[in-house]
Amino acid sequence: MNKLIAAFIIMMLGLVAPAHVLASGGEDSGKIDPKEIIFAHLGDGYGWEVPFDHHHRIPLPVIVRGTDGWHCFSSAHLDHGHSYVDNGVEFRIAGNDSPYKGKVVEIVNGGEVRPWDFSITKNVCALFISVLLVGGLMVWLARFHRHHPLRTPRKGLGAVEAVVTFVYDGVVKPTLGPQAKRFAPYLMTVFFFILAMNLLGLIVIFPGGANLTGNIAVTLVLSVLTFLVTNIFANKHYWKEIFWPEVPLLLKFPLPIMQVIEVFGIFTKPAALTVRLFANMMGGHMIVITLTLLIFIFTAVSPVAGGASTVVSLAFSIFMLLIDVLVSFIQAYVFTMLSTLFIAIAQEHEHNKEGHEVKKAVETELRDTEAKPAKI
Repeated sequence: MNKLIAAFIIMMLGLVAPAHVLASGGEDSGKIDPKEIIFAHLGDGYGWEVPFDHHHRIPLPVIVRGTDGWHCFSSAHLDHGHSYVDNGVEFRIAGNDSPYKGKVVEIVNGGEVRPWDFSITKNVCALFISVLLVGGLMVWLARFHRHHPLRTPRKGLGAVEAVVTFVYDGVVKPTLGPQAKRFAPYLMTVFFFILAMNLLGLIVIFPGGANLTGNIAVTLVLSVLTFLVTNIFANKHYWKEIFWPEVPLLLKFPLPIMQVIEVFGIFTKPAALTVRLFANMMGGHMIVITLTLLIFIFTAVSPVAGGASTVVSLAFSIFMLLIDVLVSFIQAYVFTMLSTLFIAIAQEHEHNKEGHEVKKAVETELRDTEAKPAKI
C-alpha cells in the first residue's frame, strides 16, 4: 500500500512539475494562469511532455500537405516558438493570438495558412499505443488457452480473463441472449479500448499522459460506431416501431408526431454516450490538476499558506487519482452496457415475437394434453 501511495505522489508531482516551472521559473515566467495550464495538460500536442522538465519534449513526426506538396519533419524543430524551413517553406506552431492557436501553420507572404495536417500528435500516438496494448493482451490470452485449454491463467493474465468473463457473462450474454456471440467482439473491444485509454491517461510519464477519453472527438467516434452497429444490424421490427409505432393513428398520421420523436431518439443515444464519457473523464482530470495548482497559487500569496496547502492538496489529489482508477473502469463498463442495451433494443422485437410464438405453442400443447382423456 505504501508503494502504491508513493507511486501516486510521483505521478502527481510529474503532472504539476511543468506548472511549477510556468509559475515560478525562467525568463518567460509571470502570473499563474490556471486556465492555460489546465488546458495545456488536457489538450493535444505535437510532442510528449517530459515530467519535471517543461523545456523538453519527446518529439513526434509532423506530416502536413502545404501549398507546394507534402512535408515531413520532427516536431523538435518547432519547440519554443521556433520556425522551421523545409525545402524553402516555413512552418511554425501558431501562437495564442492566432485563430489556429497550437496548430502547425505555413507562413505564406507573411501570413498564416493552415495546411492539411496528418501529423502523429500525442493523442494519435496514444491511440496506437492503446490499440497495441489491447491487441497484445487479447492475443496473449488467446494463445494461452490455445496451448493450455484445461488450465486457468494466473496473475496479470488471470485478471484480464476475469474482466472478460465479468463483462461477457454479466452484461453481454444476459442482455443479448442468442445474439451475444454475434456482437461480443465489438462490445468487448470497446470495453477494453476505453479502459486502456482511461488508465493510460492517469499515467503522467510516457506512454501515458494523453487525455484521450477527455477528447470529445474520440468519444464521438466510439459513439458513432455503436450507432452504426445498432442501426445497420437492426431487424425490421425495430424499424417498424420507428416509422409506424403501435400508437393511436392520430399520433402518426397525418402529422408524423411519433415518427419524429422516434427518429430523434435514434440520434440522442449516441449523443448521450459521447457526452457521458467525455464529461466524466475530463472532469476527473481537471479536478486533480486544479487541486494541485492550489499549491502554487497559495505559494504565490504566502510561503506559509503554500506549505499548508501542499499537504491538503496532495492528500486530495491522491484520493482523486484513486477514485479516477475506479471511474476509469466504471465508465468503460457503463459505455459497454449502454451500447449492449441499444443493440438489444434493435433486436428485441424479433426475440419477443419468437418468444410469444413459443409461449403460444406451449400453451396450445398444454390445453390439448389436458383435453385428452387420461389413459388407465
